[in-house]
Parts: sequence; structure tokens; C-alpha cells
Amino acid sequence: MLTTSPFFDTAKINNQDEQTWRPLRLYNYYRVTLAGILLLLFIFAPTHSMIGKTNNTIYYLVSMFYLLFSSFCIYSIRIKKPNFTLQLIIQVLVDISILTTIIYTSGGLASGLGILIVITIACSSLLMGGRQAIFAASVATVAILLQAVFADLNNTHSTTSYTHAGLLGIAFLFTSWVSVILSKRVRESEEKVIQHELNLANLEQLNDYIIQNFHSGILVIDQNNQVRLVNEAAKHLLNQTSIGKKQHLHSLSPELSDQVQQWQIRNRKIKSCSANSNSLFQPNVFKVDENSPEIIPKFANLSNESQSGVVIIIEDSSEVSEKIQQIKLAALGRLTASIAHEIRNPLGAISHAAQLLEESPSIEKEDSRLTQIIIDHSKRMNTIVQNILQLSRKESSHPEVIELHEWLIRFRQEFCVIKSLQESQIEIAIKPQASQIIMDSSHLHQIVSNLCENAILHSQLTKDNNRLVKIAYSTNGTESHLDIIDFGKGIDQKTANKIFEPFYTTASKGTGLGLYISRELCECNKARINYFVSDSGESCFRITFLDPSRVKL
Repeated sequence: MLTTSPFFDTAKINNQDEQTWRPLRLYNYYRVTLAGILLLLFIFAPTHSMIGKTNNTIYYLVSMFYLLFSSFCIYSIRIKKPNFTLQLIIQVLVDISILTTIIYTSGGLASGLGILIVITIACSSLLMGGRQAIFAASVATVAILLQAVFADLNNTHSTTSYTHAGLLGIAFLFTSWVSVILSKRVRESEEKVIQHELNLANLEQLNDYIIQNFHSGILVIDQNNQVRLVNEAAKHLLNQTSIGKKQHLHSLSPELSDQVQQWQIRNRKIKSCSANSNSLFQPNVFKVDENSPEIIPKFANLSNESQSGVVIIIEDSSEVSEKIQQIKLAALGRLTASIAHEIRNPLGAISHAAQLLEESPSIEKEDSRLTQIIIDHSKRMNTIVQNILQLSRKESSHPEVIELHEWLIRFRQEFCVIKSLQESQIEIAIKPQASQIIMDSSHLHQIVSNLCENAILHSQLTKDNNRLVKIAYSTNGTESHLDIIDFGKGIDQKTANKIFEPFYTTASKGTGLGLYISRELCECNKARINYFVSDSGESCFRITFLDPSRVKL
């Protein structure tokens, strides 16, 4: 099918009818009209008229046949059978024969009807090639001369018309030659126009292809804030399955509509200034709903006119944050090289010396406690260095399809062995069990491990509840969520706003990097992690996975 490729030569296919069958159809309408007029003139013309004067019976029969033939051509042109060239040749030859006969039966060339053949030659030459047009003009010239000879031999007309016939034949040939030249130039112009239209159509399809596959969301609105164009990324970010044309922007996102109006007002105020309006307007980051990503909008006019449309580019703030984090990680990588050289080696020497001192038989118990403090804090500092090194050396993700239920079962077995827990203390609730996600398996393992370790630290066992962690999965079709739930006291709002910051911790032995690393790994896999308190008061860390259709493996 033609639509399988974004670029195809539809213009030439569509214009084939414009250059051939459609002009032939219009010419046949002229033929039908002419046949009808010739027949009406014979019926209603006065007795002294030249119409059918020589032989009114032949004139009547020929006119009637001409009308029937023209009517039949309407059908043959519509079904395009026989082919175009054969139909055109047959119709032109019939025209020349019929019109020559009508001229003969109407008093010869003195009747002035020879001009009808000139029109036929001109029209047919525009449709035919050069040789075919000259052939048709030659046939018409011979037919007019034979008509003059036949009339002279039979004394049908009162005067001979050889000179008139010769001049008319020259007119046929000249008309054909001029028409062929004009037709050639017209067709060359049409081909240039067609090629230009084809280039524009391909360019439009290319633009549409780029826009639809652009990672950022793009909306184009008119002066009435009605949507004219929207790509798939914008639908996803605005959490809309379908957006109709001429739909008002406010119905999609009131917050985005308000920001556009504010930007337009400020843009009009500074229109007379040379400053860039975008540099003076800072759009606000917003969310469409609770589970949607934060959106950063940008605005630009389609033209300099005051009533022009507006292009809105919306981006996922997590992607912008990821780029910023990459810059931070690059700087952090340089820092960790210095940390590894300046701290890790001396730290190892301190730890080793403390262990030797602790093993000394002459050390007292009070001093032994101090050496243990040195060893513990050395291990903690070494853990911090390892975590920072892990961040700085973080490789790009390698997403893969994960059968989540089977993966979590294996994870629970390994985790419970390491932490000396019973598998019943970690509940797994997957709906549906045959769920799949797309993510780097090693990254997912580290994230879930960090969250489960935090959950174990904060969960409180009761007589009625032996669970420490609950891992739940759900999906709404466009997004899927993995919840790590603990049964502790929860986190107050002030603390919850800081838990993902690096080195922030409320535990005396914590490094404050576990949740930060988890967030970085999620963003590396185009996922999101956030904290909230469930309706039943349980602490929940939710991992929101990207729509699988937008992930390239």
C-alpha cells in the first residue's frame, strides 16, 4: 500500500487524472453541448437558414448520431475503457467526420461552420502528443479538401471553395502546431508545480513524522487557544488518550492554559521593546494529576503577528533533571578520584592500625571500646566513598523485559537468606501475575534492595502482623506502579521533602545515599520514585515505570 512509506509519489498518481481523463471529460461535455445545439438549430431554425440546407435528412441523422455518440463517451470516459489514447483518437476522428459531414450538408465552407473543426483540432492537440496532433490536423485538412472536391463534382454548392478549404487546412496545421507548443509548455509548468507540490507534501510528511516521534511534547494552538496539532508525547505527558482538533487548551490542562495567557499578556506588553519575551517569563512547573510527571512548558509564537498561533513545548522535568544530574555526576566523578586517593588509603591504614591495636594483649577494656569506635567509623566512611564511587561510575541502563512476579519471588528468596528473614515476612502482591516491565534488572535489584532494607529498619512487628515489607504491583494500562510498603510510624512531611537529597539521613549509622542512589537509578531507566502515605497510614515508596511502548530496547 502507498501508506506504508512516509514518502511516496502520490502527487503524480493523483495528477494523472488531472492531465488526461479530466480534460478529456471536459472536452466531451463540450461535444455533448455542441451536438445538442446543432440538433436544436436544425429543429428550430427558419426555412431559409443554411443549417441542413443541402441535405436535411443526412444532417438530422448525423446530428442525432453525434449526440448519442457523445453521450456514450461520458460512460466510456468514466470507466476509462478503452485506454485514454485509443479513446481520444476515436473521438477526434469521429468529430472530424461528423463536423465535415455537417459542413457539407449545410452549404459547405460558406456556412462558417469550419471554425468548429478548428476548435476540435485545438482541443485535441492540447491532449495529444506532437505527432498525433499533426496527424489529426492532417486528417481534418484532407477531409475538408475531399468535401470541397465532392461538392464540386456533384455541383452540390453554388460556388467552389478550394481556396477556402486550403486556407482552412493551413489554419488546422497552424492551430495544431501552436496548441502543441502551448500544451508542452503547460505540461512542463504542471510538472514543475506537481514536483513542487510533491516536495511540499513530502516535507509536510517529514515534519509530521519528526513531530510525532519527537521526544518532547508539542502542541500548536491558534489565536483562540484551540489545539491545531499535537504529538503522541504531548498526549502522554498530559495524560490524554486522544486530543481532538479545535479542542480548547483549557479543557486539556487549566494550568497550562493559564500560563499561556500570562505569557501572551506579558509578550504583548513588551512587544515594543527589543528584549526577548521568553527571557522575561519563567513558566511554572506543574502536574496534570498526582501520578503524572512534572511538566516544564515553553512557549513561542509561530510568527511576529499579534494574532498568530503559539507553539507549546512540554518536557518531563525528570529528563531535565537527569541532564543536570549527569553534569553533577561528571563533577562528582572528578571529586571521587581525589577522595579515593586522599581519603581511602589513609582510612585503610587507620582501620588496619585500629584492628592491630585492638588485638594487642596490653590494651585495656576502655581503650578497646575506643578502637572499636575507630573501626566502625572507618567502615562508615569507606561505605560513603564506595557509594560515591558507585554514583560516579554509573553506567547507562540496559533495559530488558522482566517477568515481574518470577523476578520478585527470586529476589525475596535471596534477600531473606542474606537478612536471615522468613519469606512470610515479605508479602508480594502482583495484579495481574503475568505483568511485565521494562527496566535494567541490576538497577531494579539495587533499588528494591535499598527500599526493603529501609522498610525493615522502620517496620514494627505486632501480634496481628508478622510482615515487615509488602511489595505490591498495579497497572492502569498506560503506567504501572511498584509499591514498597513498610509498617512503621511513617515520615513527617518536612522530612519527606528531603529524603531523596544526598547525604540526608535521620539514622546515626546511615550514609544518606541509599534513597538518592535509588532515585538516580530510576531516572536512568526513565522511571520515577516518590514517597507518600497510604490511606491506611502506611509508608509507601512508589516506583512508576515508563509506558513500555515508549521504551526502545
